[in-house]
Amino acid sequence: MKIEQSNRDGVTVIAPFGRIDTSTSGAVDEVVKQAVDAGARDLVVDFAGVEYISSAGLRVFLVLAKRMRDLKGRLVLCGLPEPVRQVFRLAGFMPLFRVEPSLDAAVASFAVQP
Repeated sequence: MKIEQSNRDGVTVIAPFGRIDTSTSGAVDEVVKQAVDAGARDLVVDFAGVEYISSAGLRVFLVLAKRMRDLKGRLVLCGLPEPVRQVFRLAGFMPLFRVEPSLDAAVASFAVQP
């Protein structure tokens, strides 16, 4: 699993690639925790390179969403391929997240979010 982290217009962007499952979710969790611990309060997770997500992967993002809420941070997911979107939808997670179609739209959404 490869995970890239960057900054766009003051927004921290985390982009995992490959499968987020039991064997890789710990690495994703560690990267997002480090970003938040370092002060990231505007955070985008770009799923464009994610092929699959399991319940272990979903848990990482559920915990992240709660932590960002507690810290009064803002979290946006973007670029969800249809199979990944279906997993979020079937788990009932879609209403818990702001989801944008692309990284550009996700970063731009911070300019208009309260």
